[in-house]
Amino acid sequence: MWRDHGTPADSFYQVRPEYTDDVPKTKFKIKAGKTLSVRKWQSAFNSEGYLDMSRTLSRIQRGGIHPSIRGEVWEFLLGCFDPRSTFDERDQIRERRRAKYALLKEECRKMFPLVGSGKFVTAPILTEDGEPVKDPIVLQQTNLHKGPGDSSQENAGRPSLGLTMVKENDKRIIEWKLTLHQIGLDVFRTDRTLVFYEKQMNLAKLWDILAVYSWFDGDVGYCQGMSDLCSPMIMLLQDEADAFWCFERLMRRLRGNFRCTESSVGVEVQLSNLASITQVIDPKLHQHLETLGGGNYLFAFRMLMVLFRREFSFGDSLYLWEMMWALEYDPDLFFMYEKDPNSGKGDGSRERGKSTRQCGKFEREALKNGSKMGGNPLPISIFLVASVLKDKSSKLLTEARGLDDVVKILNDMTGNLDARKACVEALKLHKKYLKKAKQT
Repeated sequence: MWRDHGTPADSFYQVRPEYTDDVPKTKFKIKAGKTLSVRKWQSAFNSEGYLDMSRTLSRIQRGGIHPSIRGEVWEFLLGCFDPRSTFDERDQIRERRRAKYALLKEECRKMFPLVGSGKFVTAPILTEDGEPVKDPIVLQQTNLHKGPGDSSQENAGRPSLGLTMVKENDKRIIEWKLTLHQIGLDVFRTDRTLVFYEKQMNLAKLWDILAVYSWFDGDVGYCQGMSDLCSPMIMLLQDEADAFWCFERLMRRLRGNFRCTESSVGVEVQLSNLASITQVIDPKLHQHLETLGGGNYLFAFRMLMVLFRREFSFGDSLYLWEMMWALEYDPDLFFMYEKDPNSGKGDGSRERGKSTRQCGKFEREALKNGSKMGGNPLPISIFLVASVLKDKSSKLLTEARGLDDVVKILNDMTGNLDARKACVEALKLHKKYLKKAKQT
């Protein structure tokens, strides 16, 4: 029986000994009676499999999710499954998705056999013209012979990929292959303080998912920061296909941030919204930031792109994410995503006037007040950043004499933020913003 009381979650995400003094300790505590436990989670389903989502959301908002069930709860929060479905219906959906992922992965493997091999590349494999790069590092990394420490049985005896690489002429394949080494570099750097990523197989799994996603979502492809968003999925969901679709659902919310044009990056829209919110709720701070040349709020770029992964410990960032998703939960997510593969929370596609009983607290407030800017609903992440800025407003006003000072003050918060408090403050700011915005 689950009996944890006030237990920190660090033990679930073990840090490598050499990094224990360098990484922030989690503030998240597993609290009996507040945290969504295994028993409470299981009891939220009826005999057919229907989930009481409103009760589940309430529990998550009070104390987060026990790490042992985090992955399966996240699948519901992110819209992978409809809480009004049965056990059998979800099993069918899961099997269908796993089969689809297997096909996508096989398609990628045929284009570049290192996919699914248990290895990955960190050096460019071809030029922008499609010519193969025959650098010794590339040849070594693309050699599929089973090597020391390689536990993959399926690759034993395969020929060296590096010896068979030929010029690529398909533009889309060239673009995809050009991202593979960047994915590899980012994978190698992602969450390297955790024991989990000491294993080559886990690094390769992260690379495989990101490589397949880059091909799957050709409009966005791969951008730096995606590895930080995908990494927890690898750890929480044992099946690679399940982790892929959970990440894909998260990207539905965030893909607009990563969509780039020749003149702008998608996240700039959210930075502009952040500036407008700060101007309304803390005009003095906004004016000060503009005077310092920070009116574009680029100093908050990272917070929005990777959802505070740098500002919180690993465990606390997961706690923050599930709090956010519970607060802005929309019961129509599953149907919206299934109906339109390109839909997302930031594209104004949500229906209005729906029943709000199964919605998260933030979502209910947004629906009630029609929280929009330029026709799009504002995500809670923007108000989280606004709450952080407001919390540091006095320090920023008195000590920041340039943008470097702003960045330093915000960087000094790393490991010192409280996820629950940040969400509570974000809700307060949301209400304050709606009230003041109506008056203007």
